[in-house]
Amino acid sequence: MRGFAGERAYELVEEQCALGPRIAGSSGSARCRELIARSLQSAGWPVETDGFTYRRASCCNLLSRPSTEKPAILLGAHFDTRPRADRERHWWRRRQPVPGANDGASGVAVLLELARVLSPPPPGVWLAFFDAEDRGHLEGWPFCVGSSRMAASLQPAPAAVVVADMVGGAAARFYLERSSHQGLARAIWKTAADLGLAETFVSEPRHAVWDDHTPFLQRGIPAADIVDLDYPHWHRVTDTPGNVTAATLGRVGLVLETLVRTGAWQA
Repeated sequence: MRGFAGERAYELVEEQCALGPRIAGSSGSARCRELIARSLQSAGWPVETDGFTYRRASCCNLLSRPSTEKPAILLGAHFDTRPRADRERHWWRRRQPVPGANDGASGVAVLLELARVLSPPPPGVWLAFFDAEDRGHLEGWPFCVGSSRMAASLQPAPAAVVVADMVGGAAARFYLERSSHQGLARAIWKTAADLGLAETFVSEPRHAVWDDHTPFLQRGIPAADIVDLDYPHWHRVTDTPGNVTAATLGRVGLVLETLVRTGAWQA
């Protein structure tokens, strides 16, 4: 059995960052979509695209679902990056785009490495890549544009959704996100504990955040968010591959791989 390789996921983070900023509607975003589609297709996963325009920006979600014949878990991540590093202290740094190694590339990398590991693709697993998540509160944009569109229109609906966001930071600790569906979240964190990863997946509630899981929750679909909101480089120019580690990516990937292989998400 081929296991999840954190080193390969890290290489995928670097490949995305080498494309430059992947701001929704930009050429970098289009190149990132091409990278995602190529990676999925090389692993035997089908690719569906859903192009749309938001505030004159050409955006596109990607979805990979081998079958719609059985209840499925959707694993999702956003691939766009933030246009401005608005959490920086100095104004001239706040004008720069966020490289998005963790905030964007890490979740995508984990899902693409899972696609390789779970090949041929099992019918009960879908992979989603959301555009236009990270322009919220800039130029009048909200957060989670792409996932809101998918949650509102996807038929049939998935049975459950797990979002991976900022899942590669060095020394990351993932606390239970308060707005997540608690039954699904507990299944994820128990899976981690059973794998000996309780120090990384800390079974205590801490933050609540509006993220790509939120539109699915609003539709009544169980959804949970794996997110490191204590990442010190969040929305800063220092969100680079040097602050992401293969070890953290590997831990998250192992938990998700085990979750879907065992069906623990259905417990």
